[in-house]
This record gives sequence, structure tokens and C-alpha cells, in this order.
Amino acid sequence: MATLLYNNRPALRPSRAFNSVLNELLRDTLPAANQPAKSFVPQADILESEHGFELHLAVPGVVKEDVKIDFQEGNLVISGERKAPAAEENAPKFRRVETAYGTFTRTFRLPDTVDVTAIDAQLADGILRVTLPFDGNKVTKHHIEVR
Repeated sequence: MATLLYNNRPALRPSRAFNSVLNELLRDTLPAANQPAKSFVPQADILESEHGFELHLAVPGVVKEDVKIDFQEGNLVISGERKAPAAEENAPKFRRVETAYGTFTRTFRLPDTVDVTAIDAQLADGILRVTLPFDGNKVTKHHIEVR
């Protein structure tokens, strides 16, 4: 019995990775902004240790005077603004904007185990670090022995 080969040529592979080809195709189809947006949503990371939570909010270019942190009705509300460079007469104009400008607000629901009177916040290197320590007086787990 004879073996029939449909395609005996080796498979041709592109010389570049698929992701780079796709990025190149999509780069020109996405609209490029030439004016800063009015608002944005900063990215957040939440870490937990035995002492409490730590919230990291990415806010590059935001000064601490433009950040406001409030606790209201069980929610931690962080708001602020990253101001775009002032548009003066002879100042350079935006040709492409890929960074975030404008106002922002993030709200986080806090558990009852957080001591809200001991919350601390520091802004350094574009990261807002908010420490949310646990309240030592509140009990989160308790085992009851059956007699």
C-alpha cells in the first residue's frame, strides 16, 4: 500500500513572534490621544500581613497636597488629581498622550477588623502606601469548646 503525502513541504514559520506582529498591526489602528483625559483610575495592590493590610496605589506625578483620603461609612475613599502641564502660548504641545492625567477616585470597603484611627499614608516614588492595621480589640476568629 502506498503512502500518500498531502503536503511534504516543511511548515513555514514567521521570523517574528506573533505578539510583535499583532502589536505592529494594531498600533496604527488605535486612536492616539493628543489631549490629556479629564480623569483616570489608578491601579491598586492590596497586601495582607499579620499586622494588617497595606494598600499601594500607583499615582505617578501626583503631589501629596493633591491627595485626599477619607473614611466614611465603612469605606476608604482616596481621591486626587494629576495636573497636566500648563498649556502656555510658546510651550510644547501634546502630540501623543499615553500617561494618565486628571482627577481620580478609588473607594475600598474596609472590614470591621481594621483600626481606622491608626490608618497611615505615605506618598513616595509615585506610590501611595496606606497602612491599615488590624484592631487588636476586635475578635475575628474564636473557637468555642463544647462541654
